[in-house]
Amino acid sequence: MSHTPSTLPKRTPTRDVTHLEEAVPMKTYNFRVVVEPDGERWHAYCPALVEQGGATWGHTQQEALKNIHEVIQMVVESMMEQGEALPTEPADQVQVSGEPQVAVVV
Repeated sequence: MSHTPSTLPKRTPTRDVTHLEEAVPMKTYNFRVVVEPDGERWHAYCPALVEQGGATWGHTQQEALKNIHEVIQMVVESMMEQGEALPTEPADQVQVSGEPQVAVVV
């Protein structure tokens, strides 16, 4: 039996809430990064996280910036999984906001 739009069986919308987690307060950490030329490539690092591995490189400035973003994300996730406190200072390298934010680099 074929169905036309007017004869399709009506479906009752269901809402699966099993995947929802309890809301936890979120913070935004903005880390200063340095991206500078290094010979024929670009070096990028996060001064506040360099001791934890917060450094990388790329063939272009944009690639180095993309890579340092990914490295910072991995370092932060690793620190959180290990129960380590994220740096909140020095103020010229880390800014913390008590609410979610999105940063755009142009």
